[in-house]
Amino acid sequence: MTASLPSDLRSDLALALRLADVADAQSLPRFDAADLEVSTKADRSHVTDADLATERAIREALATERPSDGIFGEEFGAQGDARRQWIIDPIDGTANFLRGVPLWGTMISLAVDGDPQVGVVSMPALGRRWWAATGDGAWTASDTGPRRLTTSSVASLEEASVSFQSIAQWADAGHTEQLLTLSERVWRDRAYGDVFAYMMLAEGRLEMVAEFDVKEYDIAAAVPIVREAGGRMTSFDGDDTISARSTLATNGILHEAFLTLLHPASISRPT
Repeated sequence: MTASLPSDLRSDLALALRLADVADAQSLPRFDAADLEVSTKADRSHVTDADLATERAIREALATERPSDGIFGEEFGAQGDARRQWIIDPIDGTANFLRGVPLWGTMISLAVDGDPQVGVVSMPALGRRWWAATGDGAWTASDTGPRRLTTSSVASLEEASVSFQSIAQWADAGHTEQLLTLSERVWRDRAYGDVFAYMMLAEGRLEMVAEFDVKEYDIAAAVPIVREAGGRMTSFDGDDTISARSTLATNGILHEAFLTLLHPASISRPT
C-alpha cells in the first residue's frame, strides 16, 4: 500500500464522489425501513435489499463512466480489468444498518495494480463523508467547506486510543493474548466498529485500528484516506497489501511500536 503512482487522479476522485451520491440515494431511504428485506448469505453474514440495490446502482454508473475499468464488489464479485479496479462495499456495517444503528457507510475505491489510489467513504445517516486521492490529501466535509484531515501527533502507546473492532475477531484469529496486552498498555480501548473507526483515525481521534477476516472491499477505500492524512495501513503482520485478510492502521508515528507490541519476538516480520 505504497503511494507511488505519479498520475492525475482528479477525474477519478470526482467520479467516486458522484458514485457516493448515487449510493446515498439508494441506501439512505431504506435505512430503518419497516419493509427492509434481509437474507443470509452462504458465509452466514446478512445482506439487505439496500446492499444489493446500492451496488447495482454503482455498477450501472461505472458501466457508463468507466466501461473499460474493472469492478470488485462485495455482493456481485469481480468483473473486467483488474489493473484499474473499482472496489466497492455498498454498505459496510450491514449489521448496524439492519438494526437501525447509524454507523454504516458506502466505501468506494479505485485501485491501480492492487494499490488503492482513490477512496471515498460516505455515511449518510450521520451526514458525513470523507475522501482522498494519492498526492491530494485527505478531506472531510464541514459546515465551512472541505476540511483537510491529519492523523494525531500522539507518540506514546500509553497515550494512545485504539479501536480493536471485536473481541471475537481477535479470538478467532488466535490473538486474544495480544489483545489483552494491547488493552493493558494503551490509554483507552474501544470497539467503534467497521469503517467509522478508520475515519476517526484519519481525523486524529484514534491512534490505531486493527481487525481480521477482512476482504479488500472492507478496507480499500480507507487506505488512501488514512495514508493521505499521515497515517499508515498494513496487514496485521506489517505487509503492504490489502489482500492479507487483516489490517493494522495507525497514526503513522506509532506503527512500528504497535507492530512490536503485538508480535512476539520469535515471529519475524517485514521492516
